[in-house]
Amino acid sequence: MPLGPRLSLALLLIATTIAPRSLAEPPKAAPPPKEAVELSADKLDIDIAGKRALLEGHVRLTKGGLVVRAPRVEVRYDEVPNVTWAKGTGGVVAEVKGVRAEAPEVEIDLGKQTLSLHGGVRLQRGAGWISAEKATIDLVSLKVSLSEVKGALPVPEGAEKK
Repeated sequence: MPLGPRLSLALLLIATTIAPRSLAEPPKAAPPPKEAVELSADKLDIDIAGKRALLEGHVRLTKGGLVVRAPRVEVRYDEVPNVTWAKGTGGVVAEVKGVRAEAPEVEIDLGKQTLSLHGGVRLQRGAGWISAEKATIDLVSLKVSLSEVKGALPVPEGAEKK
């Protein structure tokens, strides 16, 4: 039965559990439960020794309310395996809490809980938009830092009369 066009992180988990381990190495305790990072793509290549994976074609990464879509995403993970870092390239769309961001490239550092967009970013929420060379979003506080900014923010009707 064919796997279909979408692959998931399940393959990555299977591959890392069958990786050779030293018999002297005690099993590591599982970390406290966290929100899982869910991944899907048309193609997945895994480097078990390097603790990296490359997802290509219709890549979708989801963590809680964050959704990132890109043609290509490189992922790094630890021994457990927890995804610790991801980099999307080729035209990225990220959405979180009603904010849509588009950029050529994104880096997600799950240790620092930050999402950084580079190379000409456009953020949009409702009718308002901001463009910047770089944007960093703190995934915990949802604070956004921008550099080289321009944009347009809507003004409610009647506000200009005050």
